[in-house]
Amino acid sequence: MAECPPESPSSPSPSSPMTIDGSDRDSALANSEWLSRREVLERRSRRVKQLARLYRHHYWALMEDLKAKHREYYWTYGKSPFKEDEAAPPANGTDGYGENGRLGFGSGGGNGDDIRRCQVANCKAKAMALTKFCHAHILSDPHQKLYKGCTHVIKSMQSGPLLCCKPILRTTVPSLCPTHFQKNEKCLIRDLRKAGLNVSSLSNLAPKLHVIVAEYVCQIQTRRRAIRKASVAKVEPK
Repeated sequence: MAECPPESPSSPSPSSPMTIDGSDRDSALANSEWLSRREVLERRSRRVKQLARLYRHHYWALMEDLKAKHREYYWTYGKSPFKEDEAAPPANGTDGYGENGRLGFGSGGGNGDDIRRCQVANCKAKAMALTKFCHAHILSDPHQKLYKGCTHVIKSMQSGPLLCCKPILRTTVPSLCPTHFQKNEKCLIRDLRKAGLNVSSLSNLAPKLHVIVAEYVCQIQTRRRAIRKASVAKVEPK
């Protein structure tokens, strides 16, 4: 007796076509040669509102998908970066631990020997996903495109300025790590206070028209006085 072939998994049913709001009214006016302004605006308003609802629904669906992927990422790579911090699993493998002796974090034995370490010498930190370096040494990876070094000048030397070079995201503007960004912000606030501007925070700093006008007037007057002095010096007989 011939064996029956295994049943193929049922293919997902195709999604039903989307129905446009007010399509019955649009079909009634489909053969019309002219439409009034109000009819056109109402149709556009209905479709724009429906499109906004679809975009909103799609956005929240993507957010749920992102949460699921984040949980999966943490489940796979959420290991402690140091071996000495790893807790010994119970002998019977129970009490919330998985079959690998870990609290659902990744695969491998419970001693943490499968954890990929940073390739920099004497660095015990765990390597980031898809690379061989930890976050502190990620700039050592010549193929990475996500990080750049902090451009704060720590010290000026004869060979050139010594930069901080702490890893920050490439999209960070200005190119400063959080520590040096706060330091530069405090220095800027102090300089503005010395110039006569009482500023408590740069985040709430808004340009005021009377300050800008006063500065422009001061510069124009200074330039005119300089021109007047130069012209008087030329007229005076030697």
